[in-house]
Amino acid sequence: MSDETPRDGDLLVRIGAIVFLIGALATLATMTPLFIGAEPLPSVFYWVCMLMGVGFLIAGAGVVRSVMGQRRRAQADAASPAR
Repeated sequence: MSDETPRDGDLLVRIGAIVFLIGALATLATMTPLFIGAEPLPSVFYWVCMLMGVGFLIAGAGVVRSVMGQRRRAQADAASPAR
C-alpha cells in the first residue's frame, strides 16, 4: 500500500484499466476459436470486446481530470502570496 494521497482522476484511471483488461481478455477469448478452427463464440462476446475502447476512454478521462487538478493547484499556488 502506498502512503501517497490519491489525486483527482486516480480512481477513473484504475477503473479504466480494469475495464480495458476485461475487454482484452474477451478479445483473446473471442479470437482464439478463430485461430484453432473451432466454432466461433456467440456475438455477445464480440460486444464485450468493446470494453477495451470504453476502458481506454475512462482511463483517458481520468488522466485529463488529473491534469486539470494539477493545473488548478498550480494556479492556486501561484496566486497565493509568497511568505
